[in-house]
Amino acid sequence: MHRDLSGFIAETEKRGWLTRVAEPVDPTLEITAVTDLASKEPGGGPALLFEQPTGFSMPVAVNLFGSLERMCLALNVETLDDLGREIESLMTPPSAPAGILDAMKMLPLVGRLTDLLPKSVKDGPCHEVVQLDGTLDQLPILTCWPGDGGRYITFPLVFTKDPETGGRNIGMYRMQVYDGRTTGMHWQRHKGGAQHYRVAERLGKRLEVAVALGAEPELCYSATAPMPEGLDELLLAGFLARRRIELVKCRTVDLEVPAQANIVLEGYVDPGERRREGPFGDHTGFYSLADDFPVFHLTAITMRKKPVYHTTIVGIPPMEDVYLGKASERIFLPLIRKTLPEIVDMHLPAEGIFHNLVIISIDKRYPGHARKVMNACWGLGQMMFSKIIVVVDKDVNVQDVGEVAWIVGTHMDPERDIQFTRGPMDDLENASDLPAYGSKMGIDATRKWPSEGFTREWPTRVVTSEAAGRRALEIWNRVAGPGTGGPRGGRS
Repeated sequence: MHRDLSGFIAETEKRGWLTRVAEPVDPTLEITAVTDLASKEPGGGPALLFEQPTGFSMPVAVNLFGSLERMCLALNVETLDDLGREIESLMTPPSAPAGILDAMKMLPLVGRLTDLLPKSVKDGPCHEVVQLDGTLDQLPILTCWPGDGGRYITFPLVFTKDPETGGRNIGMYRMQVYDGRTTGMHWQRHKGGAQHYRVAERLGKRLEVAVALGAEPELCYSATAPMPEGLDELLLAGFLARRRIELVKCRTVDLEVPAQANIVLEGYVDPGERRREGPFGDHTGFYSLADDFPVFHLTAITMRKKPVYHTTIVGIPPMEDVYLGKASERIFLPLIRKTLPEIVDMHLPAEGIFHNLVIISIDKRYPGHARKVMNACWGLGQMMFSKIIVVVDKDVNVQDVGEVAWIVGTHMDPERDIQFTRGPMDDLENASDLPAYGSKMGIDATRKWPSEGFTREWPTRVVTSEAAGRRALEIWNRVAGPGTGGPRGGRS
């Protein structure tokens, strides 16, 4: 277990998953270029620690979560599917106790839920240095791509409270640096922070904001997770960390922040104030367009005595965010199954940029079942942003995009099996006619039944006999070496 980001970095280095870059590298474009090369290595490349960013004494950590192994390490599991199974068991408690003995059996579950709650502490490492007159110019903030509007803070954990209810939200919204004391606040309209700001504007109030940089790995992930509205990201972080996340009060705003963070930016956003933000080289692989966004005003910087500046690079996939997205795919699948138990598996391929392509396998039980699943997903939290949903039968491996392409090409009649609808789109969707609103497509690539109007005989998949398959595997392992699994793995 690692209590903070420094412990996580030390553990990745111990396992040989970290590369230190000792020579000076410029935060303007050069760190991004090196990170991009590393990210494109098979498996995601190593975590990187730039020890001498040009002009700064503070090291830069990037691509920390850019592999499946490091993502699992960050979330304290052997595989991401282990998390899904754990969440599923947590969501399926024992039946109501029939007596005192049954009630006692439920005590560990109650204790586990209590252990998820954050706790307030008097002080923490993030307050070792307090600068009420500090500026952003002392941080090695990157200019990522040549066409960017400026320097960007790309891995901020943005803390806000609903001005009416006091409910907390932690989101990750990029922050373009305008000068040493102000940044943009890229609150997309569908996000929790944006809702808090709308309430503050309606009330004519200033919204206080705190931004944590380099917090615990579990909390870094949780800020990116598609949490249902009203659920505190700190609960998820506590679940992943197997401990209560420690919070400490800010010095100039009425908010609490992670005590173990490396750097905290305190400040506020005024109602009605807007400034041009962008362009920005985004995770779509294209520059998101410039637009007007709220402005964050800095009131204080607090930090550790020896902080690390934690950041991320997004761009043409695959990059680090692919593995953060894969974690969400596996963690939230059990939650989706609570609404749609017929779903067997789900895959958001890197090339689909999370929301552009979703592949789902189902246990098909009745005519039109695939279309029911599509429509349900478009009404389910952030699944509403899915531009293309492909539904296949349960015997299709959705994690194998090649197999899915084969099945779609052989199981789908374009006129019969494609449906269109319209609805909300991600703010970064650039192909729709209107911002954040456009069309979506569902593809039913399941086997068609007579009750769905298919009157011909459905063809049978070509497979090797079991006996021949076992014999072939023995021969192949002798010829090609053990562990090859034979040609084309288990697809046949």
